[in-house]
Amino acid sequence: MTSSLSDQHRGLSPDVWARVEEQVNEDGYAVLKNLITPEECVALSLMYPEDQHFRSRIVMARHGFGVGEYKYFAYPLPALLAQLRSKLYASLAPIANRWNRAMNVPVEYPSQLVKFLDRCHEAGQLRPTPLILKYVDGDYNCLHQDLYGEHVFPLQVAILLARPDVDFVGGEFVMTENRSSQQRAHVVGLQQGDAVVFTVNTRPVKSKRAVVKSAMRHGVSRIRGGNRYTVGLIFHDAL
Repeated sequence: MTSSLSDQHRGLSPDVWARVEEQVNEDGYAVLKNLITPEECVALSLMYPEDQHFRSRIVMARHGFGVGEYKYFAYPLPALLAQLRSKLYASLAPIANRWNRAMNVPVEYPSQLVKFLDRCHEAGQLRPTPLILKYVDGDYNCLHQDLYGEHVFPLQVAILLARPDVDFVGGEFVMTENRSSQQRAHVVGLQQGDAVVFTVNTRPVKSKRAVVKSAMRHGVSRIRGGNRYTVGLIFHDAL
């Protein structure tokens, strides 16, 4: 699967990334509208039954993750996902580095994904983590964090492949955030082809006295009908 759309056509201009940084600093997530086309969404969804694209299938109920299933892609990734993973990482790495400096985390992320993956692979994190998730009526995904080893990139991306209220009903993307004794929830509205950039684990939040680490989790509410497909782009690989 190939794609020739430029960053500008995908809405990934410098102005967009300035807005993304402002929003992830404020809320821990930001939406990228129309990141991929409807045709690309359909093509990715149609890959799901074709096992040659994937390294493993996970049935969530077996592990207490929720109800539903997902498949991790094998290397080499489909061309579209490899391109997006690399381009999105390059734009998010400066944000991730500013977050680490704010939280006094002594980790600096390289500007290129390939160099960060070299770091993961040297530590034994060799398995690719991009995936497709499939939900049908009654399925849901419990709140969780995608941590797969020592090396963790603090932001990740989910792309909605299906059409809300057409292909499926329900299935909202949900995030929760812990701030000392308080907890707040976010429900993120997405349309087909939209992506959400969001916090993997913790992010910096300014309190009255200092910058503190705020922990976030994400999940998907119960599907009330139809089929929901999502691509997840995680930038660190897994043990």
